[in-house]
Amino acid sequence: MIQQEIEQLIRPSIESMGYELWGCEYLAQGKHSLLRIYIDKESGIGISDCEQVSRQVSAILDVEDPIPGNFSLEISSPGVPRPLFYGSQYPTFVGQDVQIKLFKPVGGKRKFSGTIVSADDSTLILAIGNEQREFLFSNIVKANLTVERGE
Repeated sequence: MIQQEIEQLIRPSIESMGYELWGCEYLAQGKHSLLRIYIDKESGIGISDCEQVSRQVSAILDVEDPIPGNFSLEISSPGVPRPLFYGSQYPTFVGQDVQIKLFKPVGGKRKFSGTIVSADDSTLILAIGNEQREFLFSNIVKANLTVERGE
């Protein structure tokens, strides 16, 4: 997967600058392709942080050239609604509401909203209404923390 290759290329540099690589998304759309990289740090992210990381990441991508053709690079704070990319990010947000979208439907549905109960290396448990549901991280396409729970 191209995101994983890119993360491996840029993570050491981003971390050496004092930032956390929160995650990245690559949206292949021909000449309008987009590489969005999310960075974070305890004190928050400002425009100058994004500019600094953008210059560094651009230089790495120019040399390594992991993406064929043209693309736009966007550096961003995870913000709200905060996307979750890795299973290791979920335990920090136990008790908070999340929306997930699945690769394969579960019970005929691909979208779920609930409160994070727990997470381990491979599974996420959400409280949805009066029940708890288990989801495999390998089946989660997209996840975002929410400000309010959607029904």
